Amino acid sequence: MAEAIARRLLAARGRHDVAAWSAGTAAWDGAPASEGAYLIALEHGLDLSAHRARQITTDIVASADLILGMSPHHVERALALGGKGKTHLLGEFAGRTGATAQVDDPFGGDLEEYRTTFDRLEELLAGAVERLEKPQADANPGDH
Repeated sequence: MAEAIARRLLAARGRHDVAAWSAGTAAWDGAPASEGAYLIALEHGLDLSAHRARQITTDIVASADLILGMSPHHVERALALGGKGKTHLLGEFAGRTGATAQVDDPFGGDLEEYRTTFDRLEELLAGAVERLEKPQADANPGDH
């Protein structure tokens, strides 16, 4: 869902120069989107029928300019694969702190959990895309 949401948000802002891809830490390579993700995405006008999962790898990490993890576990895995300096918790990148900075994986949950996750991802990804559009000096306070 995150990949599809990010692509829609980027396209809406005319940001065709930014590519969004997803990779999981527990994904089965080649697996389709879960039924819950597929159905909730359809409710929001997104078609995940062509989506195929892929496991995060050192090659994926090396090719990325920015990696946003949904949970601390995702961030730790990307860092272990060489993502230092470009890996962030999605919510923190979007300006949230504490428990509001992470997104729980709805896999195995009911459709209401998927709806909650979709809404949360949409909110945080909108904040992340907005941050990407800020001038560099403003985008990384304290980093200069």
